[in-house]
Amino acid sequence: MEDKIIPVFKPYMNGREAKAVAEVLKTGWIGMGPKTEEFEKKFSQYIGTSHAVGLNSCTEALHLAIRCLCLDEGEIITTPITFVSTAHAILYNGMKPVFADVEEDTLNIDVRDIERKITDKTRAIIPVHYGGQPCDMREIMALAKKHDLYVIEDCAHACGASYHGKMAGNIGDMGCFSFHAVKNLATGDGGMVTVNDSSLDERLRKLRWCGINKSTHQRTDGKYKWDYDIDMLGYKSHMNDITAAIGLVQLKKLERGNGLRRKVAARYDRAFEEAEWITPLRIKEGRVTSRHNYVVKVEKDREELIKYLAEHGVSAGVHYKPVYLHPYYKKLGIKAKTPVADRIWKSIITLPVYPDLKKDDVDKIIGLVLDFK
Repeated sequence: MEDKIIPVFKPYMNGREAKAVAEVLKTGWIGMGPKTEEFEKKFSQYIGTSHAVGLNSCTEALHLAIRCLCLDEGEIITTPITFVSTAHAILYNGMKPVFADVEEDTLNIDVRDIERKITDKTRAIIPVHYGGQPCDMREIMALAKKHDLYVIEDCAHACGASYHGKMAGNIGDMGCFSFHAVKNLATGDGGMVTVNDSSLDERLRKLRWCGINKSTHQRTDGKYKWDYDIDMLGYKSHMNDITAAIGLVQLKKLERGNGLRRKVAARYDRAFEEAEWITPLRIKEGRVTSRHNYVVKVEKDREELIKYLAEHGVSAGVHYKPVYLHPYYKKLGIKAKTPVADRIWKSIITLPVYPDLKKDDVDKIIGLVLDFK
């Protein structure tokens, strides 16, 4: 076992984040306040939406996006190859997740299978931009329009990704982002909902803060005003100024960081081109991927490969086991007819990719994979 461990993910940070947090601490205002508002404004400008609402996680972004649309019965179609939050958020709202199959070459949701699974119970579609590559959004939006469905983009992997020139998170009715510790824009934890509809923005802001109509910062304009009203059942889901301060620094570095990720991925692609047992995922025309992860399909024993890499100081992962295979979902009786997902998840492996990954480490990873017997 080697002393140095190359992780799968690593946040792209330096002293600027620490300085930004220190400045917030000095102000004495560390809850939801001016930095949160600034981050929301700059993030919405970056994505191109009219509004952005800061939250404590992407899980809550998904939860409140569904709640905001007043969806509390019926079904929502999504992918099984995702972190479980996507499906949990559907359950939180009293609805049933219906899993559509994925594409063989991208692991994104298969539009043809979405269409097959639309029924009179379907209320919305949640496409997940897997690995940071946007789904087939033109086709998904056309389906949604045809069947009068909402579209909530799960952009947890896709901060900085675009689809035919339009930013992920500005295509569906809402976009949900993650700022978790390993994400491209990392604040330790946090999330955001992007939206163009002002009435939905107003409702989201109440939902994230216990149904309160005015935040504490909004009621502190030179002199504190204690009075507020509550006209709906809300949650304690808002962002705070500490995470927002980190987010503002990270947003400035996002484009450069994503570009470095794409360079690492391109080196992997070139190296694995001639390996018959390794198939990288395909990037479709018109997509700019954020390259949150780098996933390949392997025809050799995946678990042995992961073990072999670990023995040589390289971490590798699997993203993801299909949601319906987890015991809780089995207990609920939620099943899925998704033959591609059933088969393909057993062969996928996630290799390290992050902006600070050194050339020598990339070469080491490539060499180990190609030498694996």
